[in-house]
Amino acid sequence: MAQEASEYDGFAETYAVENETSLMNAYYERPAALALAGDVAERRILDAGCGSGPLFAALRDRGALVTGFDRSAGMVAQARQRLGDDADLRVADLAHPLPFPDDAFDDVMASLVLHYLEDWTPTLAELRRVLKTGGRLIASVNHPMMVNLTHRQEGPRPDYFERYTWTDEFVLQGRTCSMTFWNKPLHAMTDAFTAAGFRIAVIDEPHPVPEAREVYPEDFPILDTFPTFLFFVLEAA
Repeated sequence: MAQEASEYDGFAETYAVENETSLMNAYYERPAALALAGDVAERRILDAGCGSGPLFAALRDRGALVTGFDRSAGMVAQARQRLGDDADLRVADLAHPLPFPDDAFDDVMASLVLHYLEDWTPTLAELRRVLKTGGRLIASVNHPMMVNLTHRQEGPRPDYFERYTWTDEFVLQGRTCSMTFWNKPLHAMTDAFTAAGFRIAVIDEPHPVPEAREVYPEDFPILDTFPTFLFFVLEAA
């Protein structure tokens, strides 16, 4: 089946530049994901939804053996430019069967990607398939309470317990970019994880790293007192 175009293809380079130093990515989500991963030396890790490759690069620098994929060919091109021609990178879609054998990885990192999917069932089944028994899925998503409260403040009053989709606009490097997400309540997430054969080891609501206070003095207090993302460490049973 031909690979469908991703919304990220149109602004891959812009997003890659923004991701390098943004408060949300460089000082919040990425450090938290790496902290949860811990010592990754010699571990085979799949970076699911690798984007332009900053997490791939950080894991590789820590001694991990990393494979990455993204639905967006444009983002994979950015990652290859950053990581080199020898990096194991693929164009693949989390919503479809993955091009990897069973039990291929010690860990899967799914940073800010699951919330693009309406149905997590086939995706989690695939991630469980490619993980060794006892391996870890380390995932981060938009915090469902943050999403729901934000939408309530903006006017609509969506039911927290209902799954719903929305399209948001972000200004990245002076350019307006649109992204579409799905929101689901916490219990729907945890139910999906356990149904797919994962044991929930950690649910984390981290703070941004302290250095963010100096770089983003106006935004830091908001992010430091109310979570934007929700993190899970899940063990493959």
